Amino acid sequence: MTEKYQLSASTANLKYTDILPHDANGMPATREFLLKVVEILIDYIKEENDRSSKVLDFHHPEKMKTLLDLDVPDQGVSLQQLVKDCAVTLKYQVRTGHPHFFNQLSCGLDLVSMAGEWLTATANTNMFTYEIAPVFILMETVVMEKMREIIGEPFKNGDSILAPGGSISNLYAFLAARHRMFPGYKEKGLHSIKGQLVMFTSEQCHYSVKSCAAVCGLGTDNCVCVPSDRRGRMIASELERLVIERKSKGHIPFFVNCTSGTTVQGAFDPIEEIADICQKYKMWLHIDAAWGGGLLFSRKYRHPRFSGVERADSVTWNPHKLMGTLLQCSTVHFKEYGLLLSCNQMSADYLFMQDKLYDVQYDTGDKVIQCGRHNDIFKLWLQWRAKGTDGFEAHMDRLMELTEYMVKRIKSMPDKFFLLMEPECVNVCFWYVPTRLRNQSKNNVWEQELGKICPILKGRMMTAGTLMVGYQPLDDRPNFFRNIISSAAVTESDVDFLLAEMDRLGHDL
Repeated sequence: MTEKYQLSASTANLKYTDILPHDANGMPATREFLLKVVEILIDYIKEENDRSSKVLDFHHPEKMKTLLDLDVPDQGVSLQQLVKDCAVTLKYQVRTGHPHFFNQLSCGLDLVSMAGEWLTATANTNMFTYEIAPVFILMETVVMEKMREIIGEPFKNGDSILAPGGSISNLYAFLAARHRMFPGYKEKGLHSIKGQLVMFTSEQCHYSVKSCAAVCGLGTDNCVCVPSDRRGRMIASELERLVIERKSKGHIPFFVNCTSGTTVQGAFDPIEEIADICQKYKMWLHIDAAWGGGLLFSRKYRHPRFSGVERADSVTWNPHKLMGTLLQCSTVHFKEYGLLLSCNQMSADYLFMQDKLYDVQYDTGDKVIQCGRHNDIFKLWLQWRAKGTDGFEAHMDRLMELTEYMVKRIKSMPDKFFLLMEPECVNVCFWYVPTRLRNQSKNNVWEQELGKICPILKGRMMTAGTLMVGYQPLDDRPNFFRNIISSAAVTESDVDFLLAEMDRLGHDL
């Protein structure tokens, strides 16, 4: 450990009992300890934005165990040891804000949002009542209304909530849809429904949609996967065929999930066509825009991807993805006001008393299935204050322009890279072609060989520590790389580095 992170001699050997709130006179030691931790964090941010630094210092689990002191002791350690623990933890953590980290849907480190998260942790309050989180509850009200306005006029007077991830946001939509069609389910359960409920979703959807069927009693067999085209978009005619097929069996189709930005290909299902079918058969239309939702800001890229979004009954939208808000920040929005409360309300009289001194409609806790709810709004509110709506639009446009640049560069090197499809979002799906496969026929055998290259090349990236790009198989296609550009730190030169580094690491495979 460097001298830089040494506490003073008078503080180094102190313990947590010597700082606030345990020691009323512990403010000097408290300040020194926290400032040293902040110094570590700032150094980490500086290093993360240094392109000459590594994305990660990779070690296999057994080796990593020897590098870390993970013991939870019976007797607490010193403040100096805690400072060292913080420094070592960040040393071996993947730098997801590094400009050469293209691995996940959520990349980058927005410093204003990060500052908001620091304040949130310090305030350390719950979000279930206005009583204990008045400022944050009002922020949530304002920001959620703004997001609904962006979705479309029919949503303006609806309702919203922040949930712990897109999977739970989708679950809230499912629960609301069932409640609206069968309000008796809340009290009577399955006996209130005279038939088998069925839901529909694209075969390319996020797995959380099928999880809703498992968790909520439908069973995964009654989450019908609708075929998609080669670009990953749901085929609307197949949806209608499957709805008719299930109705002929006496089943009750009630919920359709339309994905706006699939996890792998970044595909957008055709909302207008799906909405027509939902309207025809009286089904709830939910749009899972957890990934693609950020493009709602962009006048240039919003259409045709989100044409018809205002026809949905509910929309999931995760600011922690394209918008770059710190993890986690997931929202779900409803066209119909009051449905969330009607569906989830349990009226716990020790929390949600109706005779409080303020307007109790601001108590959000009874609208959700959780009790305790983390404050995920302040970091988004602060980020929005910094960027403005125009700034988010510029950010979305910039990410898409960088994606278009990457596609152009890949096409300029057809011997080294093979683009699987034109992207609709910032997901660029491609194969890297090593030297030995560059003059071979592009057939199934060739594709299988390229698929075998992906995990080996990814391993070399991680061992070198210079780059991270994800890969996966899909349908009948073997492994291919899926590159994500969602970090504001990325530039054209970083895209050039990415392609050159893959070739450097993989040309001999």
